[in-house]
Amino acid sequence: MAELGLNEHHQNEVINYMRFARSKRGLRLKTVDSCFQDLKESRLVEETFTIDEVSEVLNGLQAVVHSEVESELINTAYTNVLLLRQLFAQAEKWYLKLQTDISELENRDLLEQVAEFEKAEITSSNKKPILDVTKPKLAPLNEGGTAELLNKATNALDEKSKLEKALQDLQLDQGNQKDFIKAQDLSNLENTVAALKSEFQKTLNDKTENQKSLEENLATAKHDLLRVQEQLHMAEKELEKKFQQTAAYRNMKEILTKKNDQIKDLRKRLAQYEPED
Repeated sequence: MAELGLNEHHQNEVINYMRFARSKRGLRLKTVDSCFQDLKESRLVEETFTIDEVSEVLNGLQAVVHSEVESELINTAYTNVLLLRQLFAQAEKWYLKLQTDISELENRDLLEQVAEFEKAEITSSNKKPILDVTKPKLAPLNEGGTAELLNKATNALDEKSKLEKALQDLQLDQGNQKDFIKAQDLSNLENTVAALKSEFQKTLNDKTENQKSLEENLATAKHDLLRVQEQLHMAEKELEKKFQQTAAYRNMKEILTKKNDQIKDLRKRLAQYEPED
């Protein structure tokens, strides 16, 4: 069967859209055919017509067919916009910016390739029994360097989970443990992200077809890093608040209060012995 240079999943999506378009096209052609049939049955009942009568009949038919074709062209354009909207919305979830080349839409070679693809698909579908089509699931990636990079991203997420557990322990402890986690575990996560970025650049040069997948994993790791940093910042504030509620803090505050009272008392006593001006 003719190919479009896409993977199996995307090619199936194209086939589904072409079937939808073919169905809509068939319905519209039937509508145009019915316009001519209605004209034959309603107007062509006499044996002879004058030039004016023929002109009137053709003008009426032209108006009806023009309206039907225009309606279909408009509907097709709007349908394509909705299809592009779905694709762009999925891309934006992964912070990707897709680009289109309008000039390629009039490439005769590519248009003929699509026509051959549709013809082959129709022939193939006519030979196959009709089965219930379920939405395919994406197959897991298993492509050497990309799989290895995904494993590293997974490890980064695992390390993030460990940091979240460490944050829970941090809420029960203070001082050295807080500094250790911030300096050690956060540094490890930053190193992991840096290693992912370096590996991403290296793999990108060798396998450009995996660029999108690598960008997605790098963006996810960066978001995880920012979230962990924010959690650490919140944990520091929480520890500071809890420290102020400890017995040691209250005792220290009480001692300082007493010292301040003693100093005030001593100043009053000294004031009694100072000579008046």
